[in-house]
Amino acid sequence: MNVILLGPPGSGKGTQAKLISERFEIPQVSTGDMLRNAIAEGTELGLKAQSVMAAGELVSDDVILGIVAERIKQPDCENGVLFDGFPRTIAQAEGLKELGLKIDFVIELEVADEEVVQRISGRRVHEASGRVYHVSFNPPKEPDKDDDTGEPLIQRPDDQEATVYERISVYKNQTEPLIRYYGDYPCSYAVIEGTGSVDAIFESIKTVLLD
Repeated sequence: MNVILLGPPGSGKGTQAKLISERFEIPQVSTGDMLRNAIAEGTELGLKAQSVMAAGELVSDDVILGIVAERIKQPDCENGVLFDGFPRTIAQAEGLKELGLKIDFVIELEVADEEVVQRISGRRVHEASGRVYHVSFNPPKEPDKDDDTGEPLIQRPDDQEATVYERISVYKNQTEPLIRYYGDYPCSYAVIEGTGSVDAIFESIKTVLLD
């Protein structure tokens, strides 16, 4: 079973991807992880990606697709794969099609822009430990201070409201066309409401994948 999980930043893709991977015993594959692994292993594509990233440029679709092609040949992908954060563009979707991998399900997590902004911009982080809080959903005992150390919490640059709106804009411009693309694709396409409890959202996803 090969699955693509779509959704804007902050929609809960990472959380749901882990649950899907565990329940259906298929590896969760993200381009971010693949890039880091390829770079760490010093593969030809990894070295190419590293030089591009070091120059502050975006990794090309060709490099991304090359890394995906290497990853899906691994033994743990024999019974299926879950793509989290890939493909991001129509070009990547076309490239994936050319690799000959049949996509069985595409699941879109739908979350309103305002909800995404609230989720992400409310995050606060204790840098030393990586502990994450949220001003509304998981606030620290004392505002802007870590529960364990009392040290100040920070808001990551990517989590600032203006940056979140920019990330949403990039998603709409680059990734939302995939919704139309896969809507016409020979696969099962489902839109899942991405608000509510993690368990309730996962139950909705399971209903689709077990149908």
